[in-house]
Amino acid sequence: MRTRIPVIDIGPFDGGEADRRQVAQAVDRACRDLGFLVVVGHGVPERLIDGGHAAARVFFDLDLETKRRYEPAPGTFLGYRGVGSEGLSYSRDEDAPVDLKESFTIGRVDTSDDPYFTSPHGRMWFQPNVWPAEVPALRALWPALYRALDGVSVRLMRIFAAALGLPLEFFDDKIDKSVSALRALDYPELTKPPVPGQLRAGAHTDYGSLTLVSMRDAPGGLEVHRGGDDWEAVSAPPSAFVVNIADLMEQWTNDVWRSTLHRVALPAPEAKATRRQSLVFFHQPNYDAEIAPLSACCSPDRPARYTRTTSGEHFLMKLTKAGTVTSS
Repeated sequence: MRTRIPVIDIGPFDGGEADRRQVAQAVDRACRDLGFLVVVGHGVPERLIDGGHAAARVFFDLDLETKRRYEPAPGTFLGYRGVGSEGLSYSRDEDAPVDLKESFTIGRVDTSDDPYFTSPHGRMWFQPNVWPAEVPALRALWPALYRALDGVSVRLMRIFAAALGLPLEFFDDKIDKSVSALRALDYPELTKPPVPGQLRAGAHTDYGSLTLVSMRDAPGGLEVHRGGDDWEAVSAPPSAFVVNIADLMEQWTNDVWRSTLHRVALPAPEAKATRRQSLVFFHQPNYDAEIAPLSACCSPDRPARYTRTTSGEHFLMKLTKAGTVTSS
């Protein structure tokens, strides 16, 4: 029997032991069933979410020549990427048309002179953010939004620890220097018919520990794979976040929790006002965080299914595949 994608209020997790256990159990069920849930009670002010969306929309409304000034330099991944610059299905070794979306991405906003950030290896991960001069609201609002979403992610990782029977702080030292990214995605109105098999975002799983999504709804949206040819549309209130488990959490839990395929579908040909926008926070553990199946998720009947990797190694492998097609 299919279960609905649950809406979970994570606010009570900070209350008494009974409330904490109830939230953790609800999250555990969602992560085992489909790896998708909708969270409320997260504490991020709605005005900050709305302001982040509005600033992104102003940027995407700029002419293409202006936006292209902020394309990533070689060897970097922050800034603007145009329509057709990415094919997420490539990350699964699937040959599919490029995605019908454009994006703007920033990375971590708080670093220090610690060698973890400033060494040659660290600089590969912690690159300077690009701030378009034409949209001062991005620089004014997005650092606060990044910090708020990072805070929600830390809170969720503690809920995950409780759900897995681990100490609440188990993941803390694996995510305290995370290489997470905040990305705005714009799915424009279609001006010409797509090629066969083309989507707004091809079927893929996310690369890190978890993903937070704030959606501004329109026809042609996020869908999660239920198996076979069954795809379910995902919706959420504007103030809520869609959360999905990503690859590294699936590996940590030895497939007890699911990093589920999802995609962004095309609108129906007759649909009107189909432009769509999302803000997405990709939570990625510290680049040197070791990822291997947790002993609590292994048994003689369920031996470890993954070899050791690191957050950085896995991310680069996936990013290289997804970014094989570029606009520059």
